[in-house]
Amino acid sequence: MITVRRPQRADARRNFDALLVAARDAFAAHGADTSLEDIARTAGVGIGTLYRNFPTRQDLIEAVYVEEVTQLAEAAEALSGQPPWPALRGWLERFVAYAATKRAIIDLLNRDSEMFGSCRAVMYEAGRPLFDRAREAGEIRPDAAFDDVLRMVSGLTATVFVDDAQRERVLTFAFDGLRNRETGF
Repeated sequence: MITVRRPQRADARRNFDALLVAARDAFAAHGADTSLEDIARTAGVGIGTLYRNFPTRQDLIEAVYVEEVTQLAEAAEALSGQPPWPALRGWLERFVAYAATKRAIIDLLNRDSEMFGSCRAVMYEAGRPLFDRAREAGEIRPDAAFDDVLRMVSGLTATVFVDDAQRERVLTFAFDGLRNRETGF
């Protein structure tokens, strides 16, 4: 699995992680052209610390993307002990956050790069077992394909909602539509 290479020292690692969080939030809110100075300020570090960790904007964008995929994979692992439907739904809800960040930076990612392909593989390897387990348990529609579900959720994240409550309702409608009504779920 591709991972972000973190500094060894604890203080440097904290700064690195703060920069990733600040960048992810800034990119999601304002797009990939967000001021790097604002990201550093939000992270509570100087611009020199940002550039020491991420020499270019592209390095920061790619690190944010890899970190999002890593967290998505970790969420799948953490949810794997839950019953099939709650595990899949929980992972899809985490996928929503991933999709929002990806949408903000996708134009600046090289979709033909090894990093992008590896991240896609990691994401599918993480979520597919949860999907397959829910299907085997009869909890999701038999005609649903994993890729279809990811595209549905990704499409929903592109929509502008009136507020968070409306977004949650729409996602609930989509998730309910994925459920297998023949088995009574």
